[in-house]
Amino acid sequence: MGTHTSPEHVGVKPSVLVVDDETGPRDALKVILRPFFTIHSADNAKAALRVLKDQHIDLITLDQKLPDRQGIDLLQDIKQDYADIEVIIITGYGSLKSAMEGIRHGAAGYLLKPFNVTELITLINQTLEKKQRLDYLRSFLKTSTALWGTEQEAAHAWKDLQAKYFAIGNSSTDTVAGSADVTALIPLLSDLLEAKDRQLLNHCSRVSFYASLLANQLNLPLPDQKALALGAFLHDIGKVSLSDYKYSADDDEALKNSSRAKEYSEAGARMLLPLGFQAEVGQIVAYHQERFDGAGNPHGLEGEGIPLLARIVAIAQAFDNLTVDMRGHQPTSIDEAIREIILQADTTFDPRLTELFAQVVRECKSSLPALAIAKTSPTS
Repeated sequence: MGTHTSPEHVGVKPSVLVVDDETGPRDALKVILRPFFTIHSADNAKAALRVLKDQHIDLITLDQKLPDRQGIDLLQDIKQDYADIEVIIITGYGSLKSAMEGIRHGAAGYLLKPFNVTELITLINQTLEKKQRLDYLRSFLKTSTALWGTEQEAAHAWKDLQAKYFAIGNSSTDTVAGSADVTALIPLLSDLLEAKDRQLLNHCSRVSFYASLLANQLNLPLPDQKALALGAFLHDIGKVSLSDYKYSADDDEALKNSSRAKEYSEAGARMLLPLGFQAEVGQIVAYHQERFDGAGNPHGLEGEGIPLLARIVAIAQAFDNLTVDMRGHQPTSIDEAIREIILQADTTFDPRLTELFAQVVRECKSSLPALAIAKTSPTS
């Protein structure tokens, strides 16, 4: 789709599209927002898509109930075709659950009716600030390959990236520069995944959650638990190096078994080297696609020669790809997914870890999907 100019250009007000089928709320939003933003409005999904085609839009406020379509369906179309437009859902208390569903499909936030003006303006400004950061990262990923170049190139690129990323809006470089704690970099890494593809970020968040479930079962030492949560979250960071990559569960499995698996897993491990994470984090990124029997891609490691944390992430990733609920992919039930993974114990996966994973998933099966969806980063 067309490139959207960043709203920070001097003298250009960010543009907001108000989508609401009720005249009262729609007019109220227009009056509130007009002093700060260029306002467009639409009273149904079809009209909204027409505005998007004809106008440059930075942000949409979206009512969930529209006469011609559900707001959530329109949201999915918007995120599919205009990934760089941010969406805030406006909802009544009764549909809070579907607002959370909206977050899962890429909405930046939601506001409950009746809302106050300050709350609305604050949320829109925070969202536009985030959009500026994501736009900067999208542009960086399109124009530079240094992040996954040599270690020296990557180190320079990270330095440049951090300085510019943390200078946007209210972020402060002091918190990163003065901090020995590499977790200060997580917002940048999370936004980097999202700038590549929102669904990739969601996948990485869920894999981190599933891997942590198994870590609890194994009583891993705290440093290992931290490395696992972070390494699982970043296991696919190398995919930002693939041009035109979009996450899909089926493509992910096919890619894992292709010759490109080695290329992007090594690119990911190289990218992280200058950041000073524990060695185990890089090992997860490099080796989470090894098969337990040593057959095939990427490096031919086998059995306990594959680092333990990478073996855990291999199971968590496969489980997520089986159970994810997204367009074009029919999710497998949790029981069926566990059966499929158990069938691959001894060949693809570590049999002992597979058994433990099956046990822990069965124990918390009823709350699993909701918990995994709510998970947003390895530190939460």
